[in-house]
Amino acid sequence: MIRFAFPLCLFLFLLIFSIGAQGQVDTVPKVIWKVNRIDLGTILEEQGLQTVEFEFTNTQDSVFVIRDVWQECGCTTVDFTRDSLVNGDSGVIKISFDPTSAAGYFSKLIVVKGNLLGAEDSLYLEGISIPYPSDVNRAYPVTQGVLGFRLKKVNMGDVFDNEPKIKYVEFYNKGENLLDQETFRSQTPPYIQISQVQQFVRPKERGLLMIRYDGALRKDLGYFEDLIPVEWENVAGSQIKLELIADLFEYFPPIPRSDLNEVPQLFIVQKEIDLKEISSRSVVRRSVTLTNKGHQVLEIRKIQGNCECLVIEAPKDQLQPGESMELSLVLDPMGRKGIDQRNIYIFSNDPVNPVQLIVMKSRIE
Repeated sequence: MIRFAFPLCLFLFLLIFSIGAQGQVDTVPKVIWKVNRIDLGTILEEQGLQTVEFEFTNTQDSVFVIRDVWQECGCTTVDFTRDSLVNGDSGVIKISFDPTSAAGYFSKLIVVKGNLLGAEDSLYLEGISIPYPSDVNRAYPVTQGVLGFRLKKVNMGDVFDNEPKIKYVEFYNKGENLLDQETFRSQTPPYIQISQVQQFVRPKERGLLMIRYDGALRKDLGYFEDLIPVEWENVAGSQIKLELIADLFEYFPPIPRSDLNEVPQLFIVQKEIDLKEISSRSVVRRSVTLTNKGHQVLEIRKIQGNCECLVIEAPKDQLQPGESMELSLVLDPMGRKGIDQRNIYIFSNDPVNPVQLIVMKSRIE
């Protein structure tokens, strides 16, 4: 028994040493990247190669050298710092993307491999590439002045109040004049900003408008439409109005499962009201019970219907834990006929279900 003690101790020592050494290898820091993901936004095919730079810094005591840069496809070309970098030195990797190689959304992976153990990082290049259409008039059927657009309205989609929403809108210059970025003007409210992306858009060329919508500055919730006048100074026919639509929401960060019972909880007894057949000459009244099943005060931020024919009345905008109230709904179907659906949106501080929908259906005779 005794003669096996020493080898066993030696084995345990080597095992612990090996695990410790492996742990040291795993904790070797890699190079530090300023960013590892770049979004090119919307790119028109005729804009040509798009080049971006990924910057990095060597934070290790050892000399760092880039050995190889692997690219996902031939649509990107790469150039990088080939010098040996000591601790504190910085370098750059330049990636050029050919927009003719893709249509729609793209995400390209670039893997950077260095000379040091564990020095392998992934970079991502993203964006939306729009090919040049074979039939311009068909691609941009909506004409305003000298400009052609794909759609009549610009849909900003869901806009949250924690960060502005940015969208790029294509247009085609059907006129005979150069559209200069410096002469672009827009009359916008404080929560909307519009700018021309390219410096110049020549006749019979496409351009991009960048629209920035700040929900926090709007300070409201629900569905909205905005009519924004824009123009290029001294260019005849460039005075147009952009129709913007957006759905504004309050942002709530994720909450731990353990806190689900502590937050406000809006409970709606009846989310669908079927009125069946009703007369267009009769006003219909209904009520819906709202209850706070949480353990904090429930705040009703806003109640919005999708028709002026619907009047909604709430006796209060706060419910204590366990408290209920009756929401009054009054529908005047005058002038309407056939299958009808009215939507009522309730915005609250319930972080799990901040927006809830009540549907009122009927067949109007």
